[in-house]
Amino acid sequence: MSLTDTVARPQVGPGTDPVADPGPDWAAEVRELAGRRGAVLLAHNYQLPAIQDVADHVGDSLGLSRIAAAAEAETIVFCGVHFMAETAKILAPDKTVLIPDAAAGCSLADSITADQLRAWKAEHPGAVVVSYVNTTAEVKAETDVCCTSSNAVEVVESIPADREVLFLPDQFLGAHVRRVTGRENIHVWAGECHVHAGINGATLSAKAAEDPDAELFVHPECGCATSALYLAGSGAVPADRVKILSTGGMLDAARASTAASVLVATEIGMLHQLRRAAPEIDFRAVNDRASCPYMKMITPEKLLRALREGRDEVHVAPDLAARGRAAVQRMIEIGQPGGGE
Repeated sequence: MSLTDTVARPQVGPGTDPVADPGPDWAAEVRELAGRRGAVLLAHNYQLPAIQDVADHVGDSLGLSRIAAAAEAETIVFCGVHFMAETAKILAPDKTVLIPDAAAGCSLADSITADQLRAWKAEHPGAVVVSYVNTTAEVKAETDVCCTSSNAVEVVESIPADREVLFLPDQFLGAHVRRVTGRENIHVWAGECHVHAGINGATLSAKAAEDPDAELFVHPECGCATSALYLAGSGAVPADRVKILSTGGMLDAARASTAASVLVATEIGMLHQLRRAAPEIDFRAVNDRASCPYMKMITPEKLLRALREGRDEVHVAPDLAARGRAAVQRMIEIGQPGGGE
């Protein structure tokens, strides 16, 4: 049985059609309620388009958490998955953080627990623990330094060469870091995001063959990241057209691109922001079924409920928050973490 077979997948039920447009009245009510509550609305790039369009800020989880910490608003409504709202609470402990559905989890964050990490650390005493920001507060509290996909290489390169590194939880990002750094003393946890893992090399190769002039934007969490580099190395796709990018990096690359079309290997919610950033480019998903059901649990109806009722509030124990905050702050001091996951 694979990891993805063991992950419980939320189902979208009646009244939560992910393509439904809730209309202008809904958006107006959201803005009115947010103003009345003194709340700032944050939405991850993978959220439904309607949620992205009504938010004050749209971006990656770390970038949004940093906005939360700097915002004057006392209430943060984080439209994303639970670990993201936890990270916002870690960086903004004095603010009220709400998530429209507390059950919106993450298969990648759930692929390692704090107990598992403690056991792994015991097997490698003295190793430096590097955790992707896509982890729970409990795991961050057991971490030496966090990283994003945009600065993971720099974080690992900042660690003395004679120190073992425990990299978690994403095996594809870990493989990318190992490949780029050439480091042999890095141990990688066998976790994955089931959505990104499902974007495979065969599909990418087929799409690239259909449109040989397209650029490829590939998230390093994807199962096809190695295949993308192979396509570039073999000459099947010009090397300058293959870009391994975080979500923030994709937006920067989109604004700078002169390509007529771009094949995008990440969760399909990202297409909305890419098309807004560069409407003249034809952005197409490598896998148009790569939709995260956890992200899509944040529906227009649930956002209204959170603003009306002040639910669901996110709490992180102060000791865990302090330890996790230290790991995140170490990350922020290295490289360019603002581009996010």
